[in-house]
Amino acid sequence: MSFRPAAAVGMPLAEVDTPCLMLELDAFERNLKRLPESLHGRNIRLRPHAKSHKCPEIALRQIALGAAGVCVQKVSEAEALIAGGVKDILVANEVVGAPKVKLLAELNKRAHVAVCADDAGNVAALDAAARAAGVKLDVLVEVDVGAGRCGVQPGAPVVALAQQITASGNLRFAGLQAYQGSAQHIRKVDERRDAITRAVGHVRATTRLLGEAGIACDYVTGAGTGSYMFEAASSVYHELQAGSYIFMDADYAKNEWTESGIPQFEHSLFVWTTVMSAPAPERVVVDAGLKASSIDSGMPRVADYADVDYVKASDEHGVLQSRGATRFKVGDKLKLIPGHCDPTVNLYDWFVCMRNGRVEALWPITARGALL
Repeated sequence: MSFRPAAAVGMPLAEVDTPCLMLELDAFERNLKRLPESLHGRNIRLRPHAKSHKCPEIALRQIALGAAGVCVQKVSEAEALIAGGVKDILVANEVVGAPKVKLLAELNKRAHVAVCADDAGNVAALDAAARAAGVKLDVLVEVDVGAGRCGVQPGAPVVALAQQITASGNLRFAGLQAYQGSAQHIRKVDERRDAITRAVGHVRATTRLLGEAGIACDYVTGAGTGSYMFEAASSVYHELQAGSYIFMDADYAKNEWTESGIPQFEHSLFVWTTVMSAPAPERVVVDAGLKASSIDSGMPRVADYADVDYVKASDEHGVLQSRGATRFKVGDKLKLIPGHCDPTVNLYDWFVCMRNGRVEALWPITARGALL
């Protein structure tokens, strides 16, 4: 169900209802351009991860700037983005279960939708669904390059699964998914680079074995906002999946960026919130709690006030504590920088897009809640 937006086009910021998800367009547009510009001269593609924004309007803007397409994590996310006009999608995840596998195959009649696999039984199910739909489905083998999540181990297990895909009548082996997710928030640049160097070694050894088995692998995809320049420099990766760069949440801001080669992106995504109670001079309560901002990667940061901390969240309340002279009163409005942008976006129906203090646009988050 989509509820009314918290704002209307042309409305001044002070009148925007709360809590809402606010996108500052100037910073967002600079971020949007900064990443592809940082790759100038490199023979590598960008396929941003749309799980960060779940919004066709943003995906189409990324593609207009040269992205090959986008990534998603769920088939239902792919369905929502296709309905919004996106034509090239990688489900950078495994899709398991008959209804979802059937939908995945059917979506290939409307757009190009590739998928990852790390299990022989799942490959057989994908082949059967593609046969029933009358399509040829692109399947990537996901390799565990150090994240300890999904994926087969590098080397011979990848070759075995690629051989099964190649032998399947309705599938095409499309390459490797090699995302080192646990490296993205390693704070120190050298340690983050070392983690990607190890991942690159796994990929290089695996592609060599694939070649020896007579299987060409000309597509390796992965990387994230915290590491993408390391993968870009490796000569092993062909495509980069950074997603959070357009928003930059509070957790990513804790990373070291100097000497990484990765540009410093700007905070563009905020939760706009109102002080609903002021029970003590140094303590106030805002109307943005757990249902307004994800805290899985830490509490939100209070933008523009270095001496104020967001210290506690309950369902509908957030407690702010002042360590200095800043004082708020009931009715004051302020911006919070989410700790983790992706699950925070999934809490909202709309981006309220601001420029020069007024609402310029309202963008629906059409893949919000797309969990299937």
